[in-house]
Amino acid sequence: MTTGTPLARLIRSAAAGSRAAAEERCDLCAAAVPDDHRHLYDGERDEVLCACRACALLFVRGEASDRHYRLIPQRRIRLPPLDTEPLGVPVGLAFFVPRSDGTVVAHYPSPAGPAQWEVDAAAWQRVATACPELATVAPDTEALLVNTARAMRHHWIVPIDDCFRLVAVVRREWRGLSGGARVWPAVEEFFAGLTTARSTP
Repeated sequence: MTTGTPLARLIRSAAAGSRAAAEERCDLCAAAVPDDHRHLYDGERDEVLCACRACALLFVRGEASDRHYRLIPQRRIRLPPLDTEPLGVPVGLAFFVPRSDGTVVAHYPSPAGPAQWEVDAAAWQRVATACPELATVAPDTEALLVNTARAMRHHWIVPIDDCFRLVAVVRREWRGLSGGARVWPAVEEFFAGLTTARSTP
């Protein structure tokens, strides 16, 4: 997934806090958007776009997008602990995005932004077989988010904008070569703040 301008802006605004988010504009109509605005996935440019409520409502029904713009879901589902070792999770923190072409791309937050690699298809299938709910992850717009660092056991299905907010937390709090004393408490606070939610229009 690219870190083009809208996505980079999402990461920067999440890192800066609500003041920056309040200054955001809809990438379709340029209307001001609140800090809890929705996002669209642009399948042609492989980017995440900010959307005001009026523009987001245009794409509640998937067929309206003609596979160009897709409204990013809002659901969050906490999963039981999974064996994700076959997937390779650097430092215990990563998210995995199934793509429309059938591949799965993994990302892990770093001080420079999300690093990525393509997941071995057989390894993903083994994990998905053990957790059938992974078959419901919407391609390109949802992810399996994993945190097993420091004895944590977090496994979630989340919208991809949640993942990039986590990237912002890591970038904001990282200090030195090893991350410093602030980054892992901030990551744990991020996961503590996740709540199970179902998609709403």
